[in-house]
This record gives sequence, structure tokens and C-alpha cells, in this order.
Amino acid sequence: MSAEGIPEQTPEKPERSGHAQHTSRLSNLHGAGSPLPMAPDADCVLSSRIRLARNLIGFPFVNRANPAQCSDVVHRVQATRLGGPFASGVRWVNVQATTAEDRLLLFERNLISRPFVESNHPRCVAISADESASVMVNEEDHLRLQMLAPGLQLGPIVERMLELDRTLEHGLEFAFHPRFGYLTACPTNVGTGLRVSVMLHLPALHILDELEKVQRAAKDLHLAVRGFHGEGTEALGDFFQISNQTTLGRGEHDLVEEFVHSIVPRFVAYERAARQALLERDASSLEDRVYRALGILRACRLLSLDEAIKFLSRVRLGVAIGRITEVSLPLVDRLMLEVQSAHLARATGCTLGDDRATRANLVRSALR
Repeated sequence: MSAEGIPEQTPEKPERSGHAQHTSRLSNLHGAGSPLPMAPDADCVLSSRIRLARNLIGFPFVNRANPAQCSDVVHRVQATRLGGPFASGVRWVNVQATTAEDRLLLFERNLISRPFVESNHPRCVAISADESASVMVNEEDHLRLQMLAPGLQLGPIVERMLELDRTLEHGLEFAFHPRFGYLTACPTNVGTGLRVSVMLHLPALHILDELEKVQRAAKDLHLAVRGFHGEGTEALGDFFQISNQTTLGRGEHDLVEEFVHSIVPRFVAYERAARQALLERDASSLEDRVYRALGILRACRLLSLDEAIKFLSRVRLGVAIGRITEVSLPLVDRLMLEVQSAHLARATGCTLGDDRATRANLVRSALR
């Protein structure tokens, strides 16, 4: 599943995921080579995501389809040219044929969703060569297209998403109503079928016990607030995903413009003001908190996933406010991926669920 050596699109034969070591497409720097430019607003915005839901005419929604119908949908989508971000290469993964570890690894990389991991019906996912895009076939809808980018980059990725959507419409006929727009399994997606989301890092608001400000703003703006891996997951390490809840009556560019110029700046301003307040109130206590987390990560011998994300979150805050200078944001972001269970098992050969010592070793080595 690594980005290197991905073959050209071969729709008639889905492939199983391989066992090569993975690298993150969300980190600004990973592995060898020169650092990439810092992503926009990376101190507070970890990543941006655009998701699009589509269904094929002539087939029931996935939750009402039988296995034969699901298989037919898979074959039809695989026989269609994807284009756009998939033009340079695509890997089809037959999710039914993968191991539990492979499915968890794809989930940890945000290439598939939690329901997609746990389902049993015929389904597959197409992954672009750079892992910035994926197409889940037979998730909640027949197609769930998504694109990701580090930092706040919703504008560029929505254009790539719409290009992919237009390409797919040349080979597939989507369920569309002249009044309601694109028809989806969940009524909240009816209309454009577009979900816009960003992953925010809000540690200072948590320290000041002001996360209710986030909840109030989200409610006022009709936004959903979700956890570390989005829908159906809990918050870890003060990372929160915010996304729009309604798509009916809103244009794609209108939704994105509102996020880029109004919604995200509001949350970023809240967090940056909270960081400044902490520094002005008691800078020594804040420095103690972030350096204590760094010290634990550099000395621990056993480390659970929850602990790893919590302490890495604190270190990330220290780096973002300029108090920790010997560690970079890209390194912290890379570690947040590498400490997750399936990635750790793939890289080291440790057993899923029995990985606390291995995780501690990995983090100590990276931060020494």
C-alpha cells in the first residue's frame, strides 16, 4: 500500500494491500529528504478533508442491497475511469480479502471509515498513488469519494474533487432529483452530497476548560464535532474534527468558502487567544506541562495509544508556541500516525493489543 510502485489502474482485478512500510500523506515531513513548506495554519489545523457521496441509478442503497447487487456496483465502478488524482496511478483494495490488520491500517490512515472496516458485504476502495484521495465503494453510499491535505487547504482539494466527480459522471449515472439534488442514504447528505471538514488541534482551550466555546460555536454554525478519526470515534489528544451537517440548498464552493473564510478562522482565533492567555497567565506552568510530556515520551518504557496521543498533543502545543525547539511539528505529526496499533505492528512485527513496550521504544528513539 505504499505510494511507491503502485501499478496503473486495473479495474477488472482488485488487489490486496501489501506489506510495505507506509508513510504519512498528512505529515509535512517524513522519512528522508528535505522538509516541505509548512502547511497553512498547521499550528492549529492538522488536516483538511472533502468528502462526496454518490449513488448509482438502478440499485438500492447499500443497507438494502443484497451481496450480488453490491458486487455489481463494485464491478461497475472498477470498470469506470477515475481520472483526476488517480491519473498517475491507482490501487484497488478488495476489503473483504484483507486481514483485520490491513483494514485497521487503512482506517488509521483515514483512507476508509470505521463502518467500512466492520462491514461484511462486498466492498472495495481505490487509493491514489500519493494517498491524497480514496474512493470507498459500498460504504453507506455506493461511492464515498474523499480527498485530504495537510493544514488548511480546502480550496485546492475541492477543485480536485469536483474534477473527479465530473470524470466519474462520464461512465456512471448518479441518482439525482431535480428538486433535492443528489440522493443519498442519509438525508443529511442529500443535495450536493458534500461534506467539508478540518481536523483541529485545540489543547489550550482544553487546558483553560473553554471547549464549551467550541461546542457553542459549532451548534450556532450547524456543525458536527467528532473525534480523532471522524464520525463514530472519540476525541484523543485534544484533536477535534468539525464538519458541515447540511448539504441541501448549498453550493459546493459556498460551503468551502464559508469554512475557509469564516468557520475555521473563528476556531483558530479561539485557540490562539487561549494559547496567548496561558502564556500571559503563567508561562512557567505551561512550559512545565509541555516539557513534562516530552520527558515522559523520552523516558517511558510502556506507552498506551491513548497516552501517546495525549503526550504528543502536549508536545505539539509546545512546538507550536515556540517553547520546544528541538522537535518539529512534522515529526510530531508523523509519530501520531506511527504509534497507532496497525502501523506499529506493520513496522515492527509486534502483536496488535500487546504493543505498549514497542510503542515506547519507537517514540523514545524518535525523540532522543
